[in-house]
Amino acid sequence: MKYMLLIYNRPGFSESLSDSERKDLFGEVDVIMAELAESGEFVGGQGLADQSTARTVRSRAGQPAVTDGPFIESKEQFCGYLMVDCESLQRAVDIASRWPDVRMGGALEVRAIMDESGAEM
Repeated sequence: MKYMLLIYNRPGFSESLSDSERKDLFGEVDVIMAELAESGEFVGGQGLADQSTARTVRSRAGQPAVTDGPFIESKEQFCGYLMVDCESLQRAVDIASRWPDVRMGGALEVRAIMDESGAEM
C-alpha cells in the first residue's frame, strides 16, 4: 500500500537552525532515505518552496477566489512530502516517527493513497 507522509513544520524552522543543527538534521534524513531506497519502500518526495510563493484557492460566493500564501488555520506549514510503498499503516507510521522534524516540533501526517478506483473511500 502506498502512503503519503505530509511534512509540516513552523515557518522559518530550517532557517532558525545553526549550520551544525541543519547538517545533523539533513544527515538523519539521508540515513532514513538510504534505508527506504535500499528496502524499495521509497516512491518519491520533495520539499516545497517557501510558503510566500503559495496561493490558496477557495470558493467565495460560488466563484474561485485566490489569496496569497497557504493561509489555512495552522501554526505549521506544509513543507514537503515523502511517498512510501510499504506493507502496513504501522510501517508508514514507524517511518514518520523517525523523521527528525517530529522530534524538533514539527509533524508528519500519514495518509493512505487511493488507487484509481477510489475503493478505499
